[in-house]
Amino acid sequence: MTEKPVALIVLAAGQGSRMQSDLPKVLHRLGGVPLVGHALATGRLLEPEEVIVVAGHGAEAVAKAVAKLDPEARIALQEEQLGTAHAVRQAMPLLEGFEGRVIVLYGDTPFIGEETLANLASHAADVVVLGFEAADPGRYGRLVTGPEGLERIVEYKDADEATRAIRLVNSGVLAADAALLREFLPRIGNRNAAGEYYLTDIPELARAAGHRVEVVTCDESETLGINTRAELAQAEAAFQARARARALEDGVTLSDPATVWFALDTCIGRDAVIGQNVVFGPGVTVESGAEILPFCHLEGCHVSAGATVGPFARLRPGAELGGDVHVGNFVEIKNAVLDEGVKVGHLTYLGDAHVGEATNIGAGTITCNYDGVGKHRTEIGAHAFIGSDTMLVAPVRVGTRAMTGSGSVITQDVPDDALALGRARQITKPGLATRLMQALRQKKGN
Repeated sequence: MTEKPVALIVLAAGQGSRMQSDLPKVLHRLGGVPLVGHALATGRLLEPEEVIVVAGHGAEAVAKAVAKLDPEARIALQEEQLGTAHAVRQAMPLLEGFEGRVIVLYGDTPFIGEETLANLASHAADVVVLGFEAADPGRYGRLVTGPEGLERIVEYKDADEATRAIRLVNSGVLAADAALLREFLPRIGNRNAAGEYYLTDIPELARAAGHRVEVVTCDESETLGINTRAELAQAEAAFQARARARALEDGVTLSDPATVWFALDTCIGRDAVIGQNVVFGPGVTVESGAEILPFCHLEGCHVSAGATVGPFARLRPGAELGGDVHVGNFVEIKNAVLDEGVKVGHLTYLGDAHVGEATNIGAGTITCNYDGVGKHRTEIGAHAFIGSDTMLVAPVRVGTRAMTGSGSVITQDVPDDALALGRARQITKPGLATRLMQALRQKKGN
């Protein structure tokens, strides 16, 4: 996407003490995924050659999460948190031999957009700092610019009144050529109150050496960093508002937009209809024309065109619904494939199963897939009819066009076209109900 190759360094080593949490800050969830996942997802749109995540506090947990979010990303360890420049130095050995543009992002800053990153990656300057016009500049570092680009970054405490009046402030995000970082990172000192090594020294060192240093700007909303639970809640509200607006613009019907919750990677086709109080976890695709009725929860699943889900249904990871499938109220599907035209009306659990096309699953059906140690599969053929309250004890197969009687416990395979009955013979005792109730009432009276 850019003329120069790109590498990303995502800083994710901080503890985030203001979160009041034992969990590393970058692992708190936003849009259904850890905060660091947002920086990784947007950064990947640049097609970088390398992605390095710098972990420190809770490094093992961060590395585990990153492996799920971006299996190709590599981890650099910052054992002591000695500032942003120190963190970048820990990543540079993993970029040995890389010649191109390095973009430094923050794992707790989730909203920087693709266009902004593309501007950083493609800019002709040797060093590019990301700035924004702040509504309230507060204690941000000010970006002082002139005819030749960025002249200096002035921290608030060091700024005079004229400099404090500047509204262009530093986001902390920076892009620079890899060779330049290798040259100047070792020259950064820590003679400051915190005794830390700051990445903001790079522009000054580069400019003093005759390199071109410039500023790229973005909207302030892109630079929102998460430091507290309150800020996390505000970020979630902002994320959901954007996701809802994007869905509506893409032709999705949201019956009550404010009650629908999206994940970072939710994908919904045009003309799909989403009812109120629907929650999408990570990994959900809903094809065009499908309908999700109110009060459903979906995660890690695929819903094909023409399918209807709900109300009050739950699709768990591995659920695959074919075209025109109907999943009704209080139905749970997990790691199961339902072929075209399957009907599962209500009060049913299908786990570790494959159901053939046009099969009807009666109310109260359960695939008994777990024996306390391992999971086992249930196979149901096409055009089968599973009677209400059938217990399918896996591993088991019900054949094409086969039937099970209501209330059956099926423990053996059912051949094609066969009817299986697995219930005890009914015994009827005339008059016993009345006599029994009379005896119980007399006993209670005594």
